[in-house]
Amino acid sequence: MIKETIQEFKAFAMKGNVMDLAVGVVIGGAFGKIVTSLVDDIIMPLIGFLIGNVNFSSLAFAGIKYGSFLNNVVNFIIIAFSIFFVIKNLRRLGLSSAPTPPKPTL
Repeated sequence: MIKETIQEFKAFAMKGNVMDLAVGVVIGGAFGKIVTSLVDDIIMPLIGFLIGNVNFSSLAFAGIKYGSFLNNVVNFIIIAFSIFFVIKNLRRLGLSSAPTPPKPTL
């Protein structure tokens, strides 16, 4: 019983989809940190400088830190665009096994 369960788990864990997902999570986490640093350390200070030395992360109203929220929104947009760009180019080069989403019909 235990031996069969271990064999089933091993077969499950070694499936291509599970391994691809694991690699994607690890690489995605590392890539997310790079993009977070890009946004926090380069893009947001430039935006703040261009609009008058505003530090968004310190903006707050009645204790609500909306500046931090704005930083996270910009961070999300950059991460989402970066992932879209990478996957689009991997598909174009034929290096991704991810299915191409269907085109919407009107």
